[in-house]
Amino acid sequence: MAAKKEHTKKKSSKLFSKITLSQQTKTLLGSALMIIGVAFFLAFISYFFTWKEDQSILSELSNRQENAQNLLGKIGASLGDLFVYNGVGLAAFVFAYLLFVTGLHLFVASGKPLLNKWVWGVLVALWIAILFGFFTQSSLVLSGVVGYELNAYLSDYLGTIGTVLLLALCFVLYAVLKLKFTAEKGIAIISKVRNLFSKRVGDTDVFGTEDDLQTSHSEKDQISDKLDNEPITPTSTEATEPLKKTTFDFKEEPLQPTITNFSDLKVPAKDSITDDEELHIEVTAPAEEKELSDIRAEQLVEDFGEFDPTLELSNYKFPTLDLLNEYGNTGITINQEELEENKNTIVQTLKHYKIDISQIKATIGPTVTLYEIVPAAGIRISKIKNLEDDIALSLAALGIRIIAPIPGKGTIGIEVPNKNPSIVSMRSVIASQRFQKAEMELPIAFGKTISNETFVVDLAKMPHMLMAGATGQGKSVGLNAVLTSLLYKKHPAEVKFVLVDPKKVELTLFNKIERHYLAKLPDSEEAIITDNTKVINTLNSLCIEMDNRYEMLKNAMVRNIKEYNAKFKARKLNPNDGHKFLPYIVLVVDEFADLIMTAGKEVETPIARLAQLARAIGIHLIIATQRPSVNVITGIIKANFPARIAFRVTSKIDSRTILDTQGADQLIGRGDMLFTQGNEVIRLQCAFVDTPEVSKITDFIGSQRAYPDAHLLPEYVGEENGTSLDIDISERDALFREAAEVIVTAQQGSASLLQRKLKLGYNRAGRLIDQLEAAGIVGPFEGSKARQVLIPDLVSLEQFLTSEQDNFE
Repeated sequence: MAAKKEHTKKKSSKLFSKITLSQQTKTLLGSALMIIGVAFFLAFISYFFTWKEDQSILSELSNRQENAQNLLGKIGASLGDLFVYNGVGLAAFVFAYLLFVTGLHLFVASGKPLLNKWVWGVLVALWIAILFGFFTQSSLVLSGVVGYELNAYLSDYLGTIGTVLLLALCFVLYAVLKLKFTAEKGIAIISKVRNLFSKRVGDTDVFGTEDDLQTSHSEKDQISDKLDNEPITPTSTEATEPLKKTTFDFKEEPLQPTITNFSDLKVPAKDSITDDEELHIEVTAPAEEKELSDIRAEQLVEDFGEFDPTLELSNYKFPTLDLLNEYGNTGITINQEELEENKNTIVQTLKHYKIDISQIKATIGPTVTLYEIVPAAGIRISKIKNLEDDIALSLAALGIRIIAPIPGKGTIGIEVPNKNPSIVSMRSVIASQRFQKAEMELPIAFGKTISNETFVVDLAKMPHMLMAGATGQGKSVGLNAVLTSLLYKKHPAEVKFVLVDPKKVELTLFNKIERHYLAKLPDSEEAIITDNTKVINTLNSLCIEMDNRYEMLKNAMVRNIKEYNAKFKARKLNPNDGHKFLPYIVLVVDEFADLIMTAGKEVETPIARLAQLARAIGIHLIIATQRPSVNVITGIIKANFPARIAFRVTSKIDSRTILDTQGADQLIGRGDMLFTQGNEVIRLQCAFVDTPEVSKITDFIGSQRAYPDAHLLPEYVGEENGTSLDIDISERDALFREAAEVIVTAQQGSASLLQRKLKLGYNRAGRLIDQLEAAGIVGPFEGSKARQVLIPDLVSLEQFLTSEQDNFE
């Protein structure tokens, strides 16, 4: 074997003996390689901090007007893009190290072979790239394109576990072959680490390894010299024996050797305490005594497991991605000509107004491209903001929106619609990793941002959402996207919907999942509410549900629904005491303006009360309207709905009504929207989910086993008989009969009519209307509408009053 290795070395030496370099050439080449290695290192370091700013100038390296932020300028930015982004990511530093080491070897003329070092270096770089590609799949800067693609290739053929095992095998091979790692070295390292963290510092650990039990040579020599030069008076025969290497048998309990009565060495006995040593006290914390209820709950969990709210529908299957359509042009296509044209137009337009730009870059989204510009020093931001219409005219495009400045950045944003927008399908956002791995109570995938990232928010943290926009701009699609997101993520036992649809056609598809996901009043035939009078009863029923839930939370001594359900699952709450698992309730109102017009305060008051109080007990509101005026979106509504979505509107006033800022009037429609949660405004492209897709999802869910009935809300009994005034005939107003004749003749029940006809004040006319309602002549109050007259003509009125008088007598 040795002869074979020697033969290989001679063969390789003959191969490289033909390449001879002079000492001067080696010095020059070595210096150059070391400098290049340092330059690579600086370029890579700088690239990790400036790659976003330098991304836009990589295609314009020949333009001397463009400046790079990298320490080595455009060359450094190109090297970083080649080796880091398009290469091996963070492992690119290995190549800088190899170049420097190669140059150093040539400079000092060490003569050591470098081929082995380069081979191992390249392998290590690939291993690091694949490792970062496995753990950070969303960032190509750490893994590089090479690491990302290699990890994807390995994952496709080996799977996730196989890739992990392959990486571990490569690490072991490197440690054994290159680092000469052995099992003995591993045991020695573990022993040293254990000794560092031993409980009693200064005591010998007799249960260590053989290396730990041997005294160091320097300490032995010092003790030997001390014993040879100093007279020692032993107190026992054992102390007179020479010092020998102490060995221990691990099968029996070892005896620790001690040195006693060596006064000159001043070594304290093991169990004695000197002035220099500190007396440590061992503290034992008393265990807290558990309450009887906790012990019982733990026993129940041990016997039956935690309570599972999904057990009744344990075979329920969530909708699959196959139910959603996959559109052909969902990907983003980069039109370089369009980008260049828009960039030149923006620069030229600003130059016409003597506004110079020091930097510009573009971020391409599905429907809108964001151009970020950095104005030259001394340029007022308001001057650029006022050129919004001029830039729109130059670009010949609708929906130009200027953000001056972009929050969190020192740039000004100009949003320009794409000539060929891409469709953001609901399938793409539902299948995204951000939505699938979202650890939220009520996750909602709205769509994608300008940077083409899936935008997911938690409805439970909003806690209520206001949605507004002109007709046909995407509100109904937005509501369907919200409901679809929750259907794909939450079990029927975890969330219930209360759907209000005054238009009667938008939400009818969800009737198929009534016994799975919908909630309704006990006496309602249909779960989706289309009658405005039933809306009032439903809202008041939700207020009763809210009060009942708060009572449960008070008895359970918790603060919110999440803590309550966790306590109920742990079987710490007794159902016999009225406790039960509480699902989230989401109230969706498709057209809020119609409710305000017909019912007014009767609708606004319970909605405001729910918005103020219902967050902690899991009732969340989503209200949509096509008329964002101040009499519909009142101050009370806006104050309790911090999360707002604005689709395209027709005026700046409507935009300010929804968002408290302009911008919604400059959207391009078809799902283009602005979202805010009280801080910055984010532009999104709402995910498109068509009616056939919703129909497929509801059919899939509705075909499965369901609950016996929809989730029943508390019963609410309205004031069907009007006010609680006295209905005693003897206490009626003197003008009661005359007022009844006026009302029946006009077939219009209103106090203003009585004021005009009988020349009465408002208070007396109001009392007469209440008495007529109590008698059953007019119907109950209906908001701004006149009351319904229940008596058809004067003959019927006379018969009604006569029979009433006879019954009274």
